[in-house]
Amino acid sequence: MTGYTPVPDAEPFRIKMVEPIRWTTREEREGLLEEAGYNLFLVPAEAVYIDLLTDSGTSAMSDAQWAGLMRGDEAYAGSRSFYRLREVIRGLLGFEHVLPTHQGRGAEHVLFSTILKPGQLVLNNMHFDTTLAHVQHRGGIAQDLAIAQAYDPTSAHPFKGDFDLSRLERALKEHGPAKIALVMATVTCNSGGGQPVSLANLRQAAALARSHGVRFFLDACRFAENAYFIHEREPGWTGRPVREVVRAMMDVADGCTMSGKKDALVNIGGFLAMRDPALYRQATVWAVLFEGFPTYGGLAGRDLEAMARGLEEVVDEEYLRHRLGQVRYLADRLRDAGVPLMEPPGGHAVYLDARRFLPHLDAEQLPGQTLAVEIYREGGVRTVEIGTVLAGRDPATGANRHPELELVRLAIPRRVYTDRHLEWVAASVIRVYGRRTAMRGMTMTEEPPVLRHFTARFRPIA
Repeated sequence: MTGYTPVPDAEPFRIKMVEPIRWTTREEREGLLEEAGYNLFLVPAEAVYIDLLTDSGTSAMSDAQWAGLMRGDEAYAGSRSFYRLREVIRGLLGFEHVLPTHQGRGAEHVLFSTILKPGQLVLNNMHFDTTLAHVQHRGGIAQDLAIAQAYDPTSAHPFKGDFDLSRLERALKEHGPAKIALVMATVTCNSGGGQPVSLANLRQAAALARSHGVRFFLDACRFAENAYFIHEREPGWTGRPVREVVRAMMDVADGCTMSGKKDALVNIGGFLAMRDPALYRQATVWAVLFEGFPTYGGLAGRDLEAMARGLEEVVDEEYLRHRLGQVRYLADRLRDAGVPLMEPPGGHAVYLDARRFLPHLDAEQLPGQTLAVEIYREGGVRTVEIGTVLAGRDPATGANRHPELELVRLAIPRRVYTDRHLEWVAASVIRVYGRRTAMRGMTMTEEPPVLRHFTARFRPIA
């Protein structure tokens, strides 16, 4: 076609530094699994060939970010790098008041310490693990209110992270502002497969919250990926600049928590941002106690500088096209081989549907954990269970929670692996799928009372 210039389906960057990765034998991996109690969090990173445990803090920083490390101002109070970060957040997200934190859970800790009283509710489309843990730690009650399609791995709904607005409205009417501390939208919805929330749904959910006198916040750690889905899929917003979409998303909210380890493209850092100066003053008290002085928040000045630059880079549309394209590339390879996935692919990870992958294992046999262990044993690929182990126990009964989704997440670090690496990942998973009927489940032998998936230990069922 005359005048047509195809967009290259390749990385929008070139590599100027490399890090060696080590291959282990199957026998070595067998020993490492036994030593780690079959918990992949406890396997040394140097014994992992392709590490898809998380996309948090595992990004490759750019040359501009590395250069920024040298420009970091390490002043205890009033660091130049803080003001640079605040300027970027105000310009990109529109929030006036910013408290840096050491990572996203630091922001959650400060926020919930400020606004959440024992017995109050936090309404979310779908809480992720640290958010849920912080709500419960403060004596709060977490409720998930995502649409029904969020729990159907085969549904192709384009915005499976959306709130069920009728359920949200019922909860707001039933409990009111005295009982509800916060409505929070997780974008993208990690526990539901990295699925996006539509701008229309965010606006409606925020309007409902405000009509009942309840604050509306975003868990914004993957805000740019969510914005790119809106840019691709939402009527009236398709093709609109991603920066414009980001600002429209943020304009609905009273504030946000942010793990910079995701969409700020850094290895450590986060922040809490808000509009209300009175709430900011209250939160500052807890920030000083938990994180540090309000202009450094548990971070070195160089970390603040790198995060400011990362926030500017993450809204580059060529970067986002490649980022989401890599996830789809891996999903396509697995789907072509018949591997059951959470559909459609999310923004930061491919999620395997462990229930359909291992239908002969019941929930108490921990199919997600079993599958994650087997993938590492097969190909040295580290993944993570998002299912019964992560869901923890019911605080009232002590019984295991069995969530509607039992998933294994293959989280792809940003700007780290090539498609050839992902080919190996796909081949490893496909080989495991070929012998799935012979796989036996696992049982837990040790577990901590909070966030057990990080340090629990397991053994195969005889």
